[in-house]
Amino acid sequence: MRISSACQSVLWAALLPISSFAAQIPLSSSPKTSSTTLVDVLNSDPTQDYTSLLKLLQRTKLIPTLNRLNGSTFFAPTNDAIKKYSLRNSLWLAALEESEDALTDNIQEELRQQLFYHLLNETLDSLPSGSNVQFYKTLLYPRKPLPPPSGDPPPYPPWMPIPNGTLGHEPQRLRLATRGDRARVAVDAFGKGGVKVVKDTVKADNGIVVGIDKVIEPPPDLATLLSHHSSLSYLNKIVTPEILDRLNTSSRLTLFLPVDKAWEGLDPIERLYLESKYATDDLHRIVNMHAVEEGPVVWSDSFEDGLNLTTVHGTTLNIHKTSDRVTVRGTDLIHPDIYASNGVLHLVEDLLLPPGALQLTPEKYLLALNCTKFVSLLHSVNLTHLINDTDTKYTILAPRDDIIATLDDPTFPQPGSEELKRLLQYHFIPGNWTPSKLKDGTLLKTALKEPGLNYTSQVLPVEVQTDDKKKAAEMRIRFGGAGVIGDPIQVNKTVIYYISQALVPPPDVFQAALPILELSSFLAALSSTSQGEPLRTAPSTSFLIPRNEAFKRLGLLVSAHLLAPSSKEDLENVIQHHVLNTVEYAEALRNGSQHSFATLEGSDIKIERQSNGSAFVSSSGGWDGFKAELHTKDLLTQTGVIHEMSDIMIPRSVQLTIGKLMKAAKGSTMSTLLNKAGFEWILNGTAPPEDSSWFNKAAGHVGWTVLCPPDDAFKTYNLTKLLSDPGLTKIVEQHLIPTPPESSVVDETSPLNNNRPLVFDKASYNTVRSGDSDYGDLVIEPLKDSSGYIIGIKGARGQTDKSDWARITAWGRSTVGSGTGGVVQIDKMLLPYQPSWWVVYGAPFSTGAGGVILICAFFYGVRAIWRRDTTEATFEPVGGFGRDDDEGS
Repeated sequence: MRISSACQSVLWAALLPISSFAAQIPLSSSPKTSSTTLVDVLNSDPTQDYTSLLKLLQRTKLIPTLNRLNGSTFFAPTNDAIKKYSLRNSLWLAALEESEDALTDNIQEELRQQLFYHLLNETLDSLPSGSNVQFYKTLLYPRKPLPPPSGDPPPYPPWMPIPNGTLGHEPQRLRLATRGDRARVAVDAFGKGGVKVVKDTVKADNGIVVGIDKVIEPPPDLATLLSHHSSLSYLNKIVTPEILDRLNTSSRLTLFLPVDKAWEGLDPIERLYLESKYATDDLHRIVNMHAVEEGPVVWSDSFEDGLNLTTVHGTTLNIHKTSDRVTVRGTDLIHPDIYASNGVLHLVEDLLLPPGALQLTPEKYLLALNCTKFVSLLHSVNLTHLINDTDTKYTILAPRDDIIATLDDPTFPQPGSEELKRLLQYHFIPGNWTPSKLKDGTLLKTALKEPGLNYTSQVLPVEVQTDDKKKAAEMRIRFGGAGVIGDPIQVNKTVIYYISQALVPPPDVFQAALPILELSSFLAALSSTSQGEPLRTAPSTSFLIPRNEAFKRLGLLVSAHLLAPSSKEDLENVIQHHVLNTVEYAEALRNGSQHSFATLEGSDIKIERQSNGSAFVSSSGGWDGFKAELHTKDLLTQTGVIHEMSDIMIPRSVQLTIGKLMKAAKGSTMSTLLNKAGFEWILNGTAPPEDSSWFNKAAGHVGWTVLCPPDDAFKTYNLTKLLSDPGLTKIVEQHLIPTPPESSVVDETSPLNNNRPLVFDKASYNTVRSGDSDYGDLVIEPLKDSSGYIIGIKGARGQTDKSDWARITAWGRSTVGSGTGGVVQIDKMLLPYQPSWWVVYGAPFSTGAGGVILICAFFYGVRAIWRRDTTEATFEPVGGFGRDDDEGS
């Protein structure tokens, strides 16, 4: 009996509760006797061409089914057709040979389904003639998944198909056509292909048997059609396994797929993107815009003019039908009704995409322009939103594949790691930064939000070099040290620069400063404290790191004190005073309105900007009038920025007393002498006690400079005798220089304070002993070879073995009081100078004796001359000597 539509519905409703392990169920009605059945026709074939077919019908328990059918057409493959087919179909071969594999399957579901595709649900009066192609409904209701082979006892026959499956309530279709003088079965929509009818039609009481020369294979699923159809090679090339799996497992799916030529209309960038492994979203979107899933399968015989179909994506496909043409969304339907086990496939001439369905994103350009590895790394850390969003403005710095290929460093972050995510975010700059907007020295905020910056944006330095005679297109641009290759590309709201190397985010402060040798002393000092790790991770900080020269300019004694194990607290305060608790880049320090900045030490620093562009930093404590020059470098770190300084700043929390500096000078013996002489208050930086004889004498003397010989200088002295010497006070006084607040210690040749307690270049100073002795003053002079300075007692006339001069070996400036004075380390002790008796009396005596001798010699000469004048004359008067008158009378 023929299965009518009404019977199909009744069977479906009645058989739903039955187990789905088979696609057919036995009829509950009584067998109907026929004089000649389809099986009889097969048995009585004069050439015995259907023996193999009968064997398969017996194996699948379909003999009772054929006898029960009323009004069917059986396209029966001959023995030769089955033999050829079984050679490439293991299922048929096993069933024919009764192999062990076939015997273990008592259900034979798959084989029975294939045989049902040879049965029409009606008796054809005659085969089609002419060029018309006609379709018919078979008894095959395809479904998935088919159960595996089962050894369970089969239900009782006869078997009948269940009117439900992957085509809904519809059976699979079969087309017939006549070509030449022979009818063909299972042709395509144009009457091509198919299986040739090779035997005359034989009638039975319940149908007809038509002999064919090949086995009719049931249509495969849509995924298989897509994979093997010659007109869909491009789509098959780009389709993903996920889409194929969906096409394989879905039901009642109607596909309108574009042929290969249709894809040529896409932008070349879009095509290159679709051919990559990252186009999953676009491919799903494209397939969904060509697929109709709701409702029954839509074969071409149901097309009507004005029919609207809604796709899985939600777009509408408008069907327009005329007598000779069918269009879908304005494009021609060129191949309708390619049957599939779970739907139907129609081929269209063009893509059925609404305007703007596929937009050119930055990712597509990156893939098309040889940045696939960069894109792959972005996918591994889920940063695809940075390259797929067409509305967000970004500037992308992208290294090409050949650049990333050179990154064979094992320390380079692994795909999927947080370190890689940080690195890649550093390649994205919010905003549309075209070359004309870039300025040299600018710091641009990136998409990298650093925990060390309180989750604000890390910045990237930009270098721009150009010649006024050149155009902007010929600008030389560098981002974070990476050069720009070629011209930038504008994609919607995004600008893409191709760079010469991958950008690495700034490291922590230690790693950033370590390559700069000029900062090594500060880093060494920092590592000796317990502040290393806290400062390395302190968020949003600016380090003002002094250069190595600053430790020399600080004074060896101050440096020695700060680096001493017992002075860690002072050193930590000094270090923290060089760390601002905010991130201040060079632009803000040079041109900002703020002048004072808080430090992690707790006090502030002040920055003064000069008209020539330089900047000087003043500390909250330290020395009066002290300044350090600030060199803004914008050396970026995970937690902020590093700048350089010329000098070390001393905060108010660090008190550099004379005692501390003398300890650093290894002057414990000299400290003992000061205590013994009653000057212990100088060591502490306090005023003398009121009951001290120095209370009035020291009035106005806020600072003191102590000349401190090291302990080794006292090896030749008997300390016991020295401490009991009545002249100890004079010795100590010779080493104490009062340093009033107005005393200048500034090197006039430099704008910076040289941190010395005294000016050393040809300077003369009073000591405490100057008021009691003509030889209390001291004078400092540079050595002839410029290797240092010597200090000696002014006016002393000692010999080389006398202790009236010493070499200056180190110094350190005190911060107590007004921040003047300090300690000057000398290589030996200066003994008070006392001239010898000869120096005191020899000169006057010699002068007096010489004067007496000269006076005596003068008078002796006068007397001799006088005596010579009084002797007899030696001449005779003219005319001779006259006689006396008496003698003449």
